[in-house]
Formats: sequence, structure tokens, C-alpha cells
Amino acid sequence: MSSSPNRLLGVVFGAVYVLVGLLGFTVTAGVGFIDTSGGLLLGLFEVNILHNVAHLLIGAALLIAGLSSVPAARSLNTTVGAVYLVLGIVGLFLVGSTFNILAINAADNVLHFASAAVLLAVGLGADKSARARA
Repeated sequence: MSSSPNRLLGVVFGAVYVLVGLLGFTVTAGVGFIDTSGGLLLGLFEVNILHNVAHLLIGAALLIAGLSSVPAARSLNTTVGAVYLVLGIVGLFLVGSTFNILAINAADNVLHFASAAVLLAVGLGADKSARARA
């Protein structure tokens, strides 16, 4: 695993997102499943229960793919990176709107763009020899 940047990134990001998803539940008491505002995780990132569940699912998928194989990790890193890029762009318009069912705030958008950049860079740029073999 350590010889593959995609597998390592999948495991690390997966573990972090699972942890963030679990920690999110500590600040969402009294927050509805799809409330447009939520509790502040680490005093910065706004989360509601749906947002926490999304973190758990994405983290678990990244973790499983990272532990599975290089092609699985590459594919999922690239896919999740693309989804986070789209979410970052859409999130710019969601903040403060009634359509903000994930309770996204500006700090979340910054984190989504940063996650997208790292996941896409590694997913598209690393482990090229594994891609040629697959």
C-alpha cells in the first residue's frame, strides 16, 4: 500500500472522513436531517446529519478502495475528487439558500475545493504504471 500514492491517499482521506463524520454527530444534537444550517464542527465547518452521513459513506468508500487495489483507489479518488469539485462549485450558490440540504458554509466550500484538488491530482497523476498494466 505504501508504494501506491492512490492507495495511501484513499486510506488516509477515508479514515479522516469517517472520523469527521462520526465527530459531526457530536455537534448536531437538535439539528434536523436536512436542515439548511447545522452545528459547527471544530468551530468552523457547518454540518447537519445528512452531511455527517455523506462523510461516513465517502470515507468508508475511500478506505475500502484504498485497502483493495491500486485501480480501485485510483478510480474512486478521481471520482470523489470530481464530485467534490462539482460540490465546491455548486456550494458557492447553495450557502444561505433554502436548497442547502447539506448545511454547507464557506469553510466547507474551501475544504471541498482542496479535497478535490488533492484527490484529482493523485487520482489522475499517480500510479501511471498500474494504469498501463490494468
